[in-house]
Amino acid sequence: MLWGAREAYAKIEGRAAPFYGLASSLALALPLLAGALTGHATEGSMIALGAYLVSLRAPEGPYGARARNLAAATIVVAVGATIGGHLSGHIWLAVAVVPPIVALGSSVGWIGPTAGLAVLLTAVRPRAEDVAFNGFLELLGGVLVSVLLLLPWTALRLRPLRTALSEAAEAVAEALDAVAQDIGAPDASALNAVDLTNPDLAAVVHKPDWEERRRAAARALTAARTTYGLYRAGRGGQDEPTRPERLIEALARILQETVALRALVEAARRRPPDRDWEMEVHVAIAALAARLRLLAGATGTTGQTPLGSVESAAIRRLGRQSEVIRRAGLAGDEDLVAAALIGQIRRSIDRIAGSMESARRIVAGGLRISLGLPRPLDTKGSVWGRAGTAVRTRSPTFRQVTRVSLAVALAMALVAALNLPHGHWLTITVMLCMRGTYGDTIERVVQRVGGTAIGSAIAAVLLALAPGQVTATVVLFVFALAAFALRSVNFTYWALFGTPLAMMLMDFSVPSDWTAAGERIALTIAGGLVTVLATRLLWPAGYAERLPVQLGHLLGVHADLARATAAVVEDEHERLPHDKVMAAEQATEAITEARNRLAKERVPDTERIACLRAAAQTAHRVRDHLIAVARMSREEEIDSGPAPRILDRIADQLEEAAAALEDPPEPTTETAAPAPDASTPSSSVTAPDISPPAPATSALASDASIRVPDTSVPAPDAAGSTPDTSEADRRLDEQFADLDTYLSKIARRRRAEVEAGVETDAFTPLRHTLLQVSGVRYALRSLRGDADDLIESALAASRPGPPVEDKPAR
Repeated sequence: MLWGAREAYAKIEGRAAPFYGLASSLALALPLLAGALTGHATEGSMIALGAYLVSLRAPEGPYGARARNLAAATIVVAVGATIGGHLSGHIWLAVAVVPPIVALGSSVGWIGPTAGLAVLLTAVRPRAEDVAFNGFLELLGGVLVSVLLLLPWTALRLRPLRTALSEAAEAVAEALDAVAQDIGAPDASALNAVDLTNPDLAAVVHKPDWEERRRAAARALTAARTTYGLYRAGRGGQDEPTRPERLIEALARILQETVALRALVEAARRRPPDRDWEMEVHVAIAALAARLRLLAGATGTTGQTPLGSVESAAIRRLGRQSEVIRRAGLAGDEDLVAAALIGQIRRSIDRIAGSMESARRIVAGGLRISLGLPRPLDTKGSVWGRAGTAVRTRSPTFRQVTRVSLAVALAMALVAALNLPHGHWLTITVMLCMRGTYGDTIERVVQRVGGTAIGSAIAAVLLALAPGQVTATVVLFVFALAAFALRSVNFTYWALFGTPLAMMLMDFSVPSDWTAAGERIALTIAGGLVTVLATRLLWPAGYAERLPVQLGHLLGVHADLARATAAVVEDEHERLPHDKVMAAEQATEAITEARNRLAKERVPDTERIACLRAAAQTAHRVRDHLIAVARMSREEEIDSGPAPRILDRIADQLEEAAAALEDPPEPTTETAAPAPDASTPSSSVTAPDISPPAPATSALASDASIRVPDTSVPAPDAAGSTPDTSEADRRLDEQFADLDTYLSKIARRRRAEVEAGVETDAFTPLRHTLLQVSGVRYALRSLRGDADDLIESALAASRPGPPVEDKPAR
């Protein structure tokens, strides 16, 4: 318990926001100071209350999006203050009105908790003679803080976009570094096992994790696209994309090519040539990462950092070494397929360098975007339509909204029945501490109770010592500055500094005493207890119930991506559709989010969490393999052999498993049986055998310069029988054998072509085919193994059972 409280108080959730704190504190202090000097303290406190409520929205993103957010918050505060003014003095009427408003704010993002707070904090004040005028005063407060927060708009309009683009470029550079540091590096397991609390030191000591860096780069690119989408101007009526769009697309090409490059490096490590290649490849990739970091710095600093040179000595050196290996392969001194893999690595690095040069020209020309007309808030469809869907499906969001509204209704009913002074503190605690999971709720309750207890004591001392309203205004300004500036760092800081701020703001015209501070501490503790009880007693969040559908969707979108990849291999499409790649990414992130939420439940299902972790990690690898196959297959129109059929067969297996998860057969009394464990395939969908396939090795082995890895069928067991495989597995084995035979035939024809007098430097169809099929072969083998693991993990996660062990990337 004490350790959990320490973790909650020491947790760093974000960075401090000094300008946000300064603007918000000025918006609160100026009306209070003006009211104190002119004898209108009550009116000044109403204006400050409106500014306080609007400041709670903490708008982020481009200034246009911030302006729309603040405008919506200002209107919500004015309407809420008017409703709250009419509820003042009618406590039981407020019990009936406030919970539905809180529920509306919880379900509609652009309303948020602002509406409930505005109604509640206005309703607890003494009833005013002119309710509409008080609403107008809070509207003025919202306008004041909005103006102050938007003052830097003209000078820093593009700063959020530049920051997002710079972070995206830096994340892609880190993904390149992860590939480079994995080439020729010694075993880093001993260093990775060292637990370091300093993140900077850990970044130096620990070997970078490719999958983590790749996901971080994908998230950064998504954030950059989202940030750009919030700018209204877009293309400004022109057909050509803007510079920010072109830079984002260039970074996306670099990331996808990096995924393909890593697949080629893994293939070359499994089937390396005899001559050295690792050092040259490592240095070339590291040089590209360094050049991309320079572009990231220039993007974030408006060109104040160098862009780097166009030429790269490291890439030229790699070109010379790959040419040596290629000629040796044609002469019979090297494995021809291994030499082709090194050639593919060189071409991939050249393509990355070309995309990086395009990005360099974009950054050198400056990132500009024209101004556009304001647009309304994006409500993401009909509110009533989304609400109806949430109610019908009993989604976790619907359950959370219902839980919050019921808990707020209970808290307000207790306050009304017991006639508790300052009872709104109990209601506010319930409203702000009820989170989506048990773990998050407990953490928020601990942070609020601890911060409120200390903050209330500080406020009581300050209210007792403050000789007048002017001095109280100065003290309030200091607490507002600290509260809003540190709010994003840890909620404890907000409770610590925000409690004196709220107490002094609410009691500005009529100061309170020590008794009120003690009552507020007790009510905050009571609100925390109500929150915990509501989280424990009301129905669960429902994340586990939705897992079969989510896992089925995960397999389905990856099956669609596999079919799209087959279309690229067959030259039906030039590249993978971006929407299919993003659908696979979003489905995997949804599984990761569900896993994180299940881990924060009161009694976590560790076995299911382990299965979900394995499914998410494997899904990332499956998507990377498909991206790699598509990138390696788009250079020239060639006959790729059985590769498209292999992709379609893998897609069939994923779709069959998805159908079984989304619509499982109902067991009957005759067929019902105990649920199998996680290592046993489902009765409705046979989990594919993940043992190595059995290609026909005779064709490849007929050429002494073409080495074939051992992929024979599993040996018989002690009883003399071989493991059973499904019909789909046997077909895949046959198709992989056909692919090996096809690659061997291409290699022999390529050598015969050179012996017949064709120049070794000529890019003939046979050379293109050998280059592409050699890289695709290894990517497809890895894809098959990871697709089997994904199906196995998804089936295991959809039902209780022993966890699936995390398996390394193939």
